[in-house]
Amino acid sequence: MQPAKLSGRLVSLDAFRGLTVAAMILVNNPGSWAYVYSPLDHAPWHGWTPTDLIFPFFLFIVGVAIPFSFRKYKGTNKAKLYRRVLRRSAVIYLLGLFLSLFPNFDLSQARFVGVLPRIAIVYLITSILVINLSRRALMWGTAILLLGYWALMAWVPVPGHGAGVLTPEGNLAAWIDSFVVPGRMYQGTWDPEGFVSTLPAVATALLGVLTGFWLQSNRGRAETAKGMLGIGCLAVLAGLVWNYWFPINKNLWTSSYVLFTAGAALLVLAPLYWIIDVKGYRRWTRPLVAFGVNAISVFVLSGIVARLLINTHVTSGEETIPLKRWLYDSFFATWASPFNASLAFALVFLLLMWALVELLYQRRIFIKV
Repeated sequence: MQPAKLSGRLVSLDAFRGLTVAAMILVNNPGSWAYVYSPLDHAPWHGWTPTDLIFPFFLFIVGVAIPFSFRKYKGTNKAKLYRRVLRRSAVIYLLGLFLSLFPNFDLSQARFVGVLPRIAIVYLITSILVINLSRRALMWGTAILLLGYWALMAWVPVPGHGAGVLTPEGNLAAWIDSFVVPGRMYQGTWDPEGFVSTLPAVATALLGVLTGFWLQSNRGRAETAKGMLGIGCLAVLAGLVWNYWFPINKNLWTSSYVLFTAGAALLVLAPLYWIIDVKGYRRWTRPLVAFGVNAISVFVLSGIVARLLINTHVTSGEETIPLKRWLYDSFFATWASPFNASLAFALVFLLLMWALVELLYQRRIFIKV
């Protein structure tokens, strides 16, 4: 942990990252999972909700940031850059493993894949590709990943199910993951952050990388913003069209889902870039930037707090219940309908996390991960 400077940063990217991690914390911490408004929950399988945009937005942002981060290492040898990439990937992965074990640290319940492990793996693979390939090769690589994943999922038969089956039990990604993913799977027999579906997730980050290069180009700022809007619209449309043959599905991270969500990310980033970095209207972004510059740290902290609330028990009447349930029943469920009480709990949780990152921001403390 060390003080750092924010000069020269793309503030719109920090704001976008902050908005995304705040949304992550909000949807991950309802007062009761039995009462969640549908836009704040994932689609059961095919299809999407606003919540299904959050994780790909974060991976897209990871990609956008890579060209800006690597620019500082221009002229240095690759070994130094590799060491930095490997160290950062390892730290993020180990933080994810720590969260899967906390607070009981029961190795039999360890989950070796998940949100942070996927971020770590995607960052590692994407960075290696950026270090070694030209921009044109990165474009071709993205296309190969998307088309290749589609071909695998559509044409390679799964024993007992056949080819092209995209059910939770019969798809190729889940079948391969059942052999190669160690530890506990999130859904028992399959995992939405498994190894196979991490391959198209790399394409999400690569589309972010290409956006980062676009932002660094010599085009005028107005042309840059318009280009992002136009490409964003085309990507969303392409994803919706591809959906007819390869359905939009977060759990499988389908190729149509990659294009659709990357396009949606561009449609959010473009106006933020225009308003914040081009027009200079930045004061309103303070809460988002506070989240954005300490994004991984606050995400990990929110996970720790959430697990403590569930695993700490208190006596209520004649029974012992989790502290989270006691707080929810005592301070939220008493005055609001179940859905509104659950949402209110999540909003208060988010507000408490913001208070922490705001304190860090005021003291110019940015925890490097």
